[in-house]
Amino acid sequence: MVEKDIRTDMELIEACLAGDQECFTELVNRYKNLVYSIILRMTKDNDEASDLAQDVFLKVYKNLKSYTSAFRFSTWIMRITSNHVIDHHRKKKLDTISLEAHMTDTGFSGGTVSSPENIYIKREQTARINKIVAELPDMYKVPVVLYHQEGLSYQEISDRTGEPLSKVKNRIFRGRKLLKGLIEART
Repeated sequence: MVEKDIRTDMELIEACLAGDQECFTELVNRYKNLVYSIILRMTKDNDEASDLAQDVFLKVYKNLKSYTSAFRFSTWIMRITSNHVIDHHRKKKLDTISLEAHMTDTGFSGGTVSSPENIYIKREQTARINKIVAELPDMYKVPVVLYHQEGLSYQEISDRTGEPLSKVKNRIFRGRKLLKGLIEART
């Protein structure tokens, strides 16, 4: 039995760009668990995670030519995954408002009454912060999003990105500091 040589991600990408579809299948097989687990942590829904994972791999395939080896492929695919799920949630939130949120916002649940103005201000603030987070350099944005929006621990981020734990902690710290400065500069 002859074993296949294990090819690097970059070799698979180059072969895929040259037309070898089996190489993309191999990339999918390498990263499907990572992509699925990130999405599942963000959505908490198996069916939605499966659908979004398929969407992510379609995006990866369509944008494969824009990948550069300056970043690890795993980091690149994690960024696409996180951004896709965040975009999906934004679109979903725009389309629907939960009945519970509506009842609270209109004062029918016995909670505090939120005026339409307060609801609007809160949504605007959230959108503004998300826009500023999107402007962070990737080296800070990815760990900040993984930590604060996906709830991953420092160690989990280190394992996923392949970066040393000290670098992950440093980038989250600096990313927060940069984010705070950007927010303050715009208020």
